[in-house]
Amino acid sequence: MPGAARRLYRRILLLHRALPAALRALGDRYVKEEFRKHKAAGPAEAQRFLREWENYAALIQQQINEDKQNLREKTVYGIQLTEENLNDFRDEQIGQLKELMDEATKPNKEITISKDSERKT
Repeated sequence: MPGAARRLYRRILLLHRALPAALRALGDRYVKEEFRKHKAAGPAEAQRFLREWENYAALIQQQINEDKQNLREKTVYGIQLTEENLNDFRDEQIGQLKELMDEATKPNKEITISKDSERKT
């Protein structure tokens, strides 16, 4: 499975190149952190992790293609999470989602690329 995870990781980072700069920076950081955290995951957790990221990659690919073809007036990346989706999350995941939302909705769109780097606006 490590080869499949590495290919998916690279695919997602390549897809992010088509995103607006602020989304790309935020997305790249999040993907890197999540894949790093799940390096030692058990087989069942790893399979679910990869399946969810494969779904994400397919969705982002579709949204990028629609944006290129101008099929939507304004491109919105990602999906709205339903209450049912949120109920399936562990407390740790809810915390991560809150941090991600806070980062994405900062005033003046100041996004921290990594803990050790300067802030970019």
